[in-house]
Amino acid sequence: MSRIGKSPVTIPEGVTVEHKDGVVTVKGKLGELKQEIKDIDVKIEDNVITFERSSEKSDQKAKHGLYRALVNNMIEGVTNGYTKELELVGVGYRASNQGNKLDLAVGYSHNIVIDLAPEVKVETVSEKGKNPIVKLTSHDKQLVGQVAAKIRSFRAPEPYKGKGIKFVGEQLRRKAGKSA
Repeated sequence: MSRIGKSPVTIPEGVTVEHKDGVVTVKGKLGELKQEIKDIDVKIEDNVITFERSSEKSDQKAKHGLYRALVNNMIEGVTNGYTKELELVGVGYRASNQGNKLDLAVGYSHNIVIDLAPEVKVETVSEKGKNPIVKLTSHDKQLVGQVAAKIRSFRAPEPYKGKGIKFVGEQLRRKAGKSA
């Protein structure tokens, strides 16, 4: 039995959860999210959501914990939201934003301009003597993670000097340079 799938999800104040035609809809103060659920029974009663599977097949066992985690992330997102912070490490690396347009200068001959989804809010912090930081905020955990990974892929950190775009707090595996 899935330990994650067995544990119930409590619905906090100000959040409404509906289950219709295999789609779970979660509404809260920060927004609305939907997730399609197949092969798993969802029961909502007394501000508690429980997930049950009908058989012991391996695909249903996997989906049992997966859907419980996805719905829990949706509830957490519409109440508190999610934030990812990226740090630009390198000489001359800069970031700026105009609304939801992110402009990155990360060592190429041209700047990289990204139009972000309207659900994702972006903020750039540039202080003198410190690396620029890009803060991404959204109520959708999957979307904010996907956008952060896309931004990181433009200049992934290299192992010798650590230059590139990395997550704040990320530990890089460093290598020694050539020994003279």
